[in-house]
Order: sequence, then structure tokens, then C-alpha cells
Amino acid sequence: MGERAIVAGPDPDGLSDALADEGVSITRIDGVVSATTLEEAGIGDAELFVLTEMDEATGVSVAKELNPDVRAVVYSPESLPDFAAAQTDIAIDPALLAVEVVAEELAN
Repeated sequence: MGERAIVAGPDPDGLSDALADEGVSITRIDGVVSATTLEEAGIGDAELFVLTEMDEATGVSVAKELNPDVRAVVYSPESLPDFAAAQTDIAIDPALLAVEVVAEELAN
């Protein structure tokens, strides 16, 4: 069985599609990232939590609380708030790495 990822926020660069091309099963959250939406999306079984919207940065903390083993990835050109940075495993600016390269690395 392949990896499972939850992608929260808008995805203008197509990271969800690129991850799916790498065999990752994707669940999307559009709107508020909360314990309820994360649980409904399957955070307990997910290997990756990808956040693209810094207005929802508290989602990193909530995702880690619900699944301490999930890899929290921020994929955004916006700055990550300090409170979320400590729990984020990796932050990537889309302008620095092609989406296909990011997806390949995250899927492995």
C-alpha cells in the first residue's frame, strides 16, 4: 500500500497531482484545517500532511497532535509563523524547487 497524504489549502502548483503521479493517495482539505477536518481526512493513517496556506498554520500543530508520526510539510512562498516552524519537518518555497522534484522526494 502506498503512502497517504493530506493536502490542505489551495494547490496552484499542482503538488497534489504530482504526489498522485508518484503513487501517493491524496485527500484534500479546502477551508479550515481543524481536528475535525483532519480526522475526517484520515490524519491518523497519513504519512504526510502538506499545508499550502499560512492562514491555516495552526493545522500543523493539530496534525502533529493527532498523529505525532506524520511528516508535516509546508509548501508555500509565504513565511511560516514561528509557532508552527518548530513542528514542521520541512518548509519548501515553490519558487526554489520544481513540483515534480518535491513530489518525488516526499514520496520516497
